[in-house]
Amino acid sequence: MSLPGWKEMPEGIVILDAGNAQEYETGSWRTFRPVVDKGKCTNCLFCWIYCPDTSVMVKDGKMVDFDYAHCKGCGICSKVCPVKAINMVGEGSL
Repeated sequence: MSLPGWKEMPEGIVILDAGNAQEYETGSWRTFRPVVDKGKCTNCLFCWIYCPDTSVMVKDGKMVDFDYAHCKGCGICSKVCPVKAINMVGEGSL
């Protein structure tokens, strides 16, 4: 049995329209989810700046929650938080 060459493989995805990421909910890929301790949070918004999925929700200059429908659980927000207000917890533990 021989494997197909790369030229014979079907395309995995084609992005036809720019700016359509909001249409695709990708939160089901997560193993861990971020949880913020509002008592520790200083609203520095590093989490918002560094989030590759724009899953940190901000209102009136303050971090209010996460968009779990699009958060993939990468943990970058937790790593960049200077006061360690964001913890990654197992998806099934909440």
